[in-house]
Amino acid sequence: MTVAESGASASRPEVRTAAGTLRGTREAGVAVFRGIPFAEPPVGALRFAAPRPVRALSGVREAVSYGPPPPQGGHFGMDALAQETAGDDWLTVNVWSPDPGPDAGLPVMVWIQGGAYTIGMSGLPEYDGGCLAREGGVVLVTFNYRVGLEGFGQIEGAPANRGLLDQIAALEWVREHIRAFGGDPDRVTVFGQSAGGGSVAALLAMDGAAGLFGRAVAQSAQGTFFSPELAADIAASCAAELGLRPTVADLSEVSPHLLAAAGDAVGAKCAGQAGRWGEPALRAVTFSPVVDGEALAVTPWQALAGGARRHIDLMVGHTRHEQRLLTALDGLLGQVSEEQAATALAAFAPHPDGARRYRAAFPAAGPDELHELVLSDALFRMPTLHLAEAHIAAGGRAHAYELTWPAPGMDGVLGACHGLDVPLVFGALDRGQPAALIGTGPTAEAEALSARMRAAWTSFATGGEPGWPAYDAERRLVQLFDARPTVTRYPEERSRRIWRDHVFSVLPLLEP
Repeated sequence: MTVAESGASASRPEVRTAAGTLRGTREAGVAVFRGIPFAEPPVGALRFAAPRPVRALSGVREAVSYGPPPPQGGHFGMDALAQETAGDDWLTVNVWSPDPGPDAGLPVMVWIQGGAYTIGMSGLPEYDGGCLAREGGVVLVTFNYRVGLEGFGQIEGAPANRGLLDQIAALEWVREHIRAFGGDPDRVTVFGQSAGGGSVAALLAMDGAAGLFGRAVAQSAQGTFFSPELAADIAASCAAELGLRPTVADLSEVSPHLLAAAGDAVGAKCAGQAGRWGEPALRAVTFSPVVDGEALAVTPWQALAGGARRHIDLMVGHTRHEQRLLTALDGLLGQVSEEQAATALAAFAPHPDGARRYRAAFPAAGPDELHELVLSDALFRMPTLHLAEAHIAAGGRAHAYELTWPAPGMDGVLGACHGLDVPLVFGALDRGQPAALIGTGPTAEAEALSARMRAAWTSFATGGEPGWPAYDAERRLVQLFDARPTVTRYPEERSRRIWRDHVFSVLPLLEP
């Protein structure tokens, strides 16, 4: 008996896994288990190491609180949040199940949060999986993975892509233990947004993730993938902030929070200055997956074009105005100068004549719109679309969508901005920071749109069909999520044509 009914009250469900017995809580009809270690704490001798399997538990472990987040940067006050919960168990999973038991056989959805590979924690209120689990009949899993220098810094003596290796370790935990929670380990869908969407793309390309999931959803996938040389140069600059070298020997005794602060300092210094780091510096992107030739042999687009994971059902999508929120955070909303727009076009439009093609394709666009278009396309929209196009070109199957519903919060100026999909997909319309995009008191329109998106995501996880036709090279049909959802040809056709022949390749270290 996996659900230990004897000795466990209805409000305190227990599951017995191969690693030990866990006691959770029951919330709104869903069994919830939080803070379950999936790997040994990556501290001490394991600092900067690949994740190690966690030792079996003895007795009954209380699984009612989220584990401590990994150390991280200070954006949006995340460093302070991370330090509020003491402990070294950074690598933990959380499970929501409507029917915990070995015979339920429910589809499993595993969420990978974003945060520019610099911030992110699974315990944020906007990632509460209760609504998806309860209404969609799925087992919902979230987890922590190392970010910043801890997870993605290119450190001598340490494996690259430790954050991605953490993600694989979490998926291995799901494969081994999720049946006890009512999940079917043969029906696992990974889904993630922004850096989480980029992580989903990376996992599709990694041999180490083969067989761990059968479906994947990449939401606004961040398209930055670094060369080892670029990643090493950035890590060297971070270590130099502390007067150290980027080696395990030098950094292993440094406070993780001090190391995260050094990463923040380097990001602040490089912002807007291309230099030898190029595009990442202009957008202060200091950490990303590294195409190291081992854990991640090639970029996701190259892997999918070559037929990797052809059998995996893929769903991709983005928001219409991805960049607008980021422009607002930069203090530039409505204030982008012609010079700033020209700089963005020169740096991010596909060469050799991308800037000219943008101006020709959008003749009425002013500096604000051109700046928004090229950055939305370069960072999120086109990398995401190209995943689907590479996948179907190699014989795979993909569905695509665009969120076009304008966010009513923040005075309605942000449109369908980056991150708006997260509260809508989770149904967390009044929780966490993204709830500010929805506005005070979710409207009936927001509630209805959220219900449609949740149904599409859980339907895809259950049977591979989100409710609209698959994307193909001729019709290019996508689902538009708005107050009145429709299926139509991909609407960002002008951008698609500009980027049609572009190859998303590894970002190099440039000549000084």
